[in-house]
Amino acid sequence: MPVPFFDLKRQITKIKPDLLQAIDACIDSGTFILGPKVVELEKAFQEIIGVKHAVGVASGTDALHLSLKAIDVQQGDEVITSPFTFVATAQSIIYCGAKPVFADIEPNTFNLDPLIIEPLITKKTKAIIPVHLYGLPANLDNIIAICEKNKISLIEDCAQAIGARCRNKSVGSFGSAGCFSFFPTKNLGCFGDGGIITTNDSSIYENLLSLRGHGSKKTYFYDSIGYNSRLDGIQATILLVRLNYLDGWTNKRRKNAALYHSHLSSVKELILPVETPNTMHVYNQFTIRAQDRDSLFEFLKKSEIGAMVYYPLSLHLQKSLSYLGYKIGDFPNAEKAQSEVLSLPIFPELEEKEIETVCSFIKKFYGQT
Repeated sequence: MPVPFFDLKRQITKIKPDLLQAIDACIDSGTFILGPKVVELEKAFQEIIGVKHAVGVASGTDALHLSLKAIDVQQGDEVITSPFTFVATAQSIIYCGAKPVFADIEPNTFNLDPLIIEPLITKKTKAIIPVHLYGLPANLDNIIAICEKNKISLIEDCAQAIGARCRNKSVGSFGSAGCFSFFPTKNLGCFGDGGIITTNDSSIYENLLSLRGHGSKKTYFYDSIGYNSRLDGIQATILLVRLNYLDGWTNKRRKNAALYHSHLSSVKELILPVETPNTMHVYNQFTIRAQDRDSLFEFLKKSEIGAMVYYPLSLHLQKSLSYLGYKIGDFPNAEKAQSEVLSLPIFPELEEKEIETVCSFIKKFYGQT
């Protein structure tokens, strides 16, 4: 029985009547850029994340970029982040004219290692961007302490972590800004690109409102060089419908993760995802570390079992970032992870028998019955 890595159609089919009704109402309103549905979504995020402000933008990448601009990251500044993440995290720094400074990851969480950060801080360091990778919160307590000690900003990359919690607080509420992506395959996705920024800082909020609309606070008057980064009303409408189902989908992802743990915990060739103390993992991906990963990946593909590698080449080794001067061996934990990680199907509509099928093929590959 083939098992897809992700099947958005299953989810859409179940809620399609609600989506179509909401989209029809948005069409009838004639408001397609920003507007009341975006405001409604922003207010919903204020409540969900537990912050004073939220600003809808055009993508998760823009959420990172505009957040850095809003805290005045500029040419010559440095921002510390992880080399083991999607490229947008580093690109958003570069868009500001600043330099990404990479710090290695914790091998058990795949998140930024606080023990590596402090020696990298210089007079040029303006911010730290921890990535809550795969849906697991980074070690925020230690990273926040470093930021406060050195008087630098914390920008949270929450692209994969909507609903994740640390000390019973939502990610996106700890830093100067929290950056979320609504790419369709995220735990909460729209039908295109979209993003949102959360903050408790009113000054940052005002900067973001201006930056997303060409640098304008008053129509046709431009105080700064801004961007065209406005969230569409239809995308906000879709997100508001899907938001009603998010808690249930998150619970199902966590249930699926528990099933994987129960079936695969005996496979000594694998290291399964962890949940660190006082955090809640939302499993945007269920990512294992596997011996002979590439052969397992090929075996699963031939067996029509969906799997993906997030990420096969760390950012410090990417051609586009070679000018930063990093080399093989600089970040051993990230480099080891890139050769071992494999993400298995985890989407909410996945059936228990499909998880059992995935696990049976993995066990077969490693010679277990």
